[in-house]
Formats: sequence, structure tokens, C-alpha cells
Amino acid sequence: MTEMTDGVLHTLFRTEQGGHEQVVLCQDRASGLKAVIAIHSTALGPALGGTRFHAYASDEEAVLDALNLARGMSYKNALAGLDLGGGKAVIIGDPDVLKSEELLLAYGRFVESLGGRYVTACDVGTYVADMDVVSRATRWATGRSPENGGAGDSSVLTAYGVFQGMRASAQHLWGDPTLRGRKVGVAGVGKVGHYLVEHLLEDGAEVVITDVREESLRRVLDKHPQVTAVADTAALIRTEGLDIYAPCALGGALNDETVPALTARVVCGAANNQLAHQGVEKDLADRGILYAPDYVVNAGGVIQVADELHGFDFDRCKKKATKIFDTTLEIFTRAKADGIPPAAAADRIAEQRMAEARAARTA
Repeated sequence: MTEMTDGVLHTLFRTEQGGHEQVVLCQDRASGLKAVIAIHSTALGPALGGTRFHAYASDEEAVLDALNLARGMSYKNALAGLDLGGGKAVIIGDPDVLKSEELLLAYGRFVESLGGRYVTACDVGTYVADMDVVSRATRWATGRSPENGGAGDSSVLTAYGVFQGMRASAQHLWGDPTLRGRKVGVAGVGKVGHYLVEHLLEDGAEVVITDVREESLRRVLDKHPQVTAVADTAALIRTEGLDIYAPCALGGALNDETVPALTARVVCGAANNQLAHQGVEKDLADRGILYAPDYVVNAGGVIQVADELHGFDFDRCKKKATKIFDTTLEIFTRAKADGIPPAAAADRIAEQRMAEARAARTA
């Protein structure tokens, strides 16, 4: 972006958004590319995080999303046990209109210019085929197809990790790590959500779904007629007898409107940045709702793409993703011992690991 508004500058330097090491504003007029690459931390290693392609209402909103997502990746990678920092990129615009080979190559050149400080991957609005194109312009693209030396669709292990987080939540709350007989509501059955539905059905759960895209709903319902669909998220969170609510679309799903309306005892889903603002985690705890921190349970995907940097092995990745069960239980135990919400406990554990890494570097 060659022209930054005062609003963008204000967003970049808001004290509550502080701590990011680097933010790059990218523009390529020929292809129509406008993008933001945010690097939150490289304390543990290069910053790894996906590229989101979305029609933001403003440049300020895009910058804020990049900052929030990058911070979340630092915490996610730390708790996943990866020697990687956190970063994220957003491309501004409707991918159905703007996405082109020229634009993706231009974006890849910006990633390459950072010299490996940022490693990209897929996110909302970008796919394996897109990373194949981006990788033609940079060495620092993961989430590629197997034909191009990559791990393929990272949604597979993202869903698997969320399922492990649900199992841990069930163990903690009900004393049994199974979803059999539980009613689970999944909001968003796109890239990750439809794989999650498969795990839930295999484990014997009753599943209710919703999605803004009719084709996503139809894909699940045609394959699994026992699944129930409701009109929207508002109807889903009010479903009678719901045990677990799984937000699997965009962030901000837990807010001042949805939390008071929740009927579920557990929230555990794949969406990033589910807490709309600080304090929502306490509102959930006050209502007796167990919250499995999003960046903990949805780390399966980043575990998968990170493995590309060492020569991808699916079985090795799945074994690492299975440990999300243990990490989630550890967070619940820490939260109970410290008398704090699970989100705060997860932050403390991640911050401790990053601080120890920074201290080791300067020792």
C-alpha cells in the first residue's frame, strides 16, 4: 500500500497491539495485490502462519486482523512444541474476483524478500493449489501439494487436533474421553469443519451443523443424512441439549451476544481468534462453560505444514497432533490450579516458553 491512512498507522501502533517485530504493507498495482504480512515473534524460530484472502471492509480492519492472527500463531506454535515463531498474512479483496496467478506470484515475491523470517501456508480463502503458485516465487511457502513436495491439505490434521481437544474437554468435564452420545454443534463445515464432522460421527456423536454456503452444507448432508442442519449460528448455539459448540468459521464467534445465548457446556472449535475481546474468557467461565483455547486445539494444521520444512511424514505429524489431547488437559489443570480461565492458562504457558527462548538467545 503506497498510501497509508492515519487509521492504518494508528492500528499499527496501538499499545494493546504492541509487541510485533515487523509489519510489511505490500502492493503490486499490476496484479491488484494489496497485502499485509505481520511478524509477531521469531523468538522460537522463523514466523510461520497462513495467508488469509478476504474482502475486508477497510485497510484498518485488514491490518488489525493480521496483527491478531500473527500473535495467535506465536502462541499456537509455542504450545504445539514447534521451534517456530508466529506470523500471518492477509490479502485484501474478494478471492473469487481478484485471485490470479499474477497476484499470487507477486505475493510470493514479497514473502521471498523477507529472507525466511516469514514462512507462509494456506488459510481462509487460499488453498493448496495457491501455495503451489506462491512457491514458484519463494522458497518459504508450505501447504503445497504432494506433487510439489508438500504435505497437501492441512485441514485434515487441523480437524483431527480439534477432535483431540474435544476428547480432552470431555475427559475433564465428564470423566470420559469420548463424544459418544454427546450432541455437537459445528458452525462452518468448509475446509476443516467437514473433516471434524467425520471424526465426531465415527466416535458416536450426534451432529448439528450450519454454514453460510449451501454447497458446504449439501456436501455433508448428502454423505451423512443423519446429520441435522439449522438455519444459522444463532439457531445452532440455542439448540436444545447441545453439549459442545464448535466454531469453525471466522473469528469473533464468542462475543457479548453469543456467550449469554450458549446452551453448550463446552466450546471447542477450529476458528482462530474466537474471543471477540478481552473478558469474554471470564464470561464463559462465569457461566460454567469450558473453553478449549482455539490456538491450542487447532494446531494440527500448523504441525502438518511445519513438517514440510524437514521432509513431510504424515504419521509423524499425526503423532504430534495427538498430543493436543495432553496439552489441552494440561491447560485445564493449570487453569484450575491458578484459578484462572483456560485461555489465560494457555497464554501463560506459551509466554513462558517464548521468554525462555529469548533468554537463552541473550545468555
